[in-house]
Amino acid sequence: MDLVRQYRAIQREIDPALREVIERQQFIQGPAVKRFEKNLGTYFEGAVGVGVASGSEALVVALMALGVGSGDEVVTTPHTFYATAASVMRVGAKPVFVDIDPATMNIDPALIEGVVTPRTKAVIPVHLYGLPADMDPILAVARRRRLHVVEDCAQAVGASYKGKKVGTLGDIGCFSAYPAKNLGAFGDAGFVVSTDAALAARMSQIRDNGSAREEKYRHELFGYNARLDSIQAAVLDVKLRRIDAWNARRREIASRYSEVFAGLDMVLPAEGKSATHVFHLYVVRTPRCDALVAHLKAREVESRHYYPIPLHLQESLRSLSYKAGDFPAAEEAARTNLAIPLFPEMTQAEQDHVIKAVREFFKRS
Repeated sequence: MDLVRQYRAIQREIDPALREVIERQQFIQGPAVKRFEKNLGTYFEGAVGVGVASGSEALVVALMALGVGSGDEVVTTPHTFYATAASVMRVGAKPVFVDIDPATMNIDPALIEGVVTPRTKAVIPVHLYGLPADMDPILAVARRRRLHVVEDCAQAVGASYKGKKVGTLGDIGCFSAYPAKNLGAFGDAGFVVSTDAALAARMSQIRDNGSAREEKYRHELFGYNARLDSIQAAVLDVKLRRIDAWNARRREIASRYSEVFAGLDMVLPAEGKSATHVFHLYVVRTPRCDALVAHLKAREVESRHYYPIPLHLQESLRSLSYKAGDFPAAEEAARTNLAIPLFPEMTQAEQDHVIKAVREFFKRS
């Protein structure tokens, strides 16, 4: 992707927004943060938004607000970024993995209830690559077993499931605003949203050392510094106005890829049932993944192999006692998937070049 190209397109709005923060010199919990949080509430149709320092901190703050801690278990997927499981461990809880649906690469809802124990406190579905997880059966299990649902929306801002934006379906939605995300800051940043105002207020305190803004040095809750700074909030507030248009452009590019790649010997991204995919990444799968990566590199097309080591096989999570073969669908996805270029400012000529290189690979082989 080309972040410089994106910046140039909105520079006339970004620069004054940054200058306002600099001139005010209110870099922590300033007006820019309050304005962004207010606009998050509008975008998420009445949910309350709270800015935090990163997508990882969003997950930690959410789990803390729900009372997840030592001795608890949290069910999630092994095919995701490391922070999903690491955040569970940071609050003292234990990640419990279940396999993915091979068609969507999201968590398989049918497997969740089978691992629920008296210690299970929550489930974290991940809306991977921009595709919402199948939330209805996940929410049904959560209601039945009295579990909290924390949506990991790091790659899916603006995606929807049955007409509702992801992040508003469970108890809390956690978002990353890492620069390369669909809605990206100029550094590390993130936010949480919740339709429960009291829960959102609790997260607001936790991310600010457990202190309410209106009474400094009074710490009612155990918290820590996970604040969103004013510069990042100003950038995100400008970009928030364009996220739906950018996502629509991503869908256009993805649709063209899927049309021209139909019939090639690779698995194309699933759209999912009743879900709007926002294509943070366009991820294909082929058993000849490594050969395709090398072929594309030779033709100056970047591609990336995402999450080649599933979480249950990561050395730092060895204490969870999983082994190879425990989650075959996740392991197969890890071996065979790769993402090809897709970003809103991508030109048709650039996409044509990618298409030509991919089709050439399959034609030759």
